Amino acid sequence: MTDTSLASPARRSLALRHPSVLIFIAVLALFTLGVTILSEGFGIGVISTSFVKTLGKTLCLCLVALAMDLVWGYCGILSLGHMAFFGLGGYAIGMWLMYARTEIIVIDSLAAAELPPTPQEISDGIAAQIFGVVGASEFPPIWAFAHSLPLQLAAVVLVPGLLALVFGWLAFRSRVTGVYLSILTQAMTLALSLYLFQNDSGLRGNNGLSGLQNLPGLESVPQSLVSIWFFWASALALGLGYVLCAWVVSGKFGSVIRAIRDDEARVRFLGYPVEGFKLAIFTLTAVIAGIAGALYYPQAGIINPAEIAPIASIYLAVWVAIGGRGRLYGAVIGAAFVSLLSTWFTGGQAPDVNLGFYTISWVDWWTVLLGLSFVLVTLFAPKGIGGLVDLLTDRHSPNRHGADLGPDQGALREKEAEQ
Repeated sequence: MTDTSLASPARRSLALRHPSVLIFIAVLALFTLGVTILSEGFGIGVISTSFVKTLGKTLCLCLVALAMDLVWGYCGILSLGHMAFFGLGGYAIGMWLMYARTEIIVIDSLAAAELPPTPQEISDGIAAQIFGVVGASEFPPIWAFAHSLPLQLAAVVLVPGLLALVFGWLAFRSRVTGVYLSILTQAMTLALSLYLFQNDSGLRGNNGLSGLQNLPGLESVPQSLVSIWFFWASALALGLGYVLCAWVVSGKFGSVIRAIRDDEARVRFLGYPVEGFKLAIFTLTAVIAGIAGALYYPQAGIINPAEIAPIASIYLAVWVAIGGRGRLYGAVIGAAFVSLLSTWFTGGQAPDVNLGFYTISWVDWWTVLLGLSFVLVTLFAPKGIGGLVDLLTDRHSPNRHGADLGPDQGALREKEAEQ
């Protein structure tokens, strides 16, 4: 019989290498069960349908925060464009939702005609309904597959993945790093959002896609049930995403991407294809962000180009920093904490503070508070909220007492061990 305690780290199970995975899955399962029991759709009605949707959207934001932590916290690539991939996933599924729902409306309206409508008449009616708001009456080429759910689901993965693959290949092969890469990703996001704001972009410009909360063919199903379905799907996606990210950062692959984060030049000198590793992580996280967006926007009900603006990606980086980058659970905690707190402050639930000479309205001051929190965390608590988990679990950095961390005497010692 093999003694598992003597097995190499690469051969040990994921649960043994990352005990947080089992803890996270258990907490997520209990949370999902609790919300289901308390919901209006399947439970006793303590939690409203709107708040169930808020929780479901929060789980989606936690998933995209995982992707951000993987590319930034573990690989060292500060991407300010991942919410663009998030939005593209939402647009991809939103196109099918809007097409299929409008098709039902058009067919019902033409059913009373003396002659049955032709497929072309139905298609023209759908196009007029969707694009009449921007003064168009024909389908743009990008809507060629909007009628097919399988193809649009494939687009949820392929469109963000291909964009990240092309952008990453161009950027990484040129060895653009640091703040310059962050500026490039932000420029990509800005260019995409500005393009989508145009009425001739094919996605209804500033109007965006609306009515996404109405599932085609299930109009008679109450939103209390639909919200729970999406909440379950979001919880499942977050759980699978956490396991996937934990698996990616474990073993040799995880060690290499962390080494790239800490000293890219040394990793390249050792013969590793640095650009290949960075491109793989960048593309994978873009796909994860796209899936998160495809689950988020049907619960939000609407998507427009403002959702892809660069400020959204900056918020994402702030969530991960506050939660604690380089810790998967930290990214989830940060996204959930800031998202729910933002909903409370901006939803008018937080009471205004009257200072006598001035009244603080949190709807206006929430972003200032968020920015201040980011600065304070960066200066005084770089481990973020996740650092509190480290204290509770008595997790410490390895104490090597000055021992060499590499074969050469110039290898960093205690300073590198504490990072």
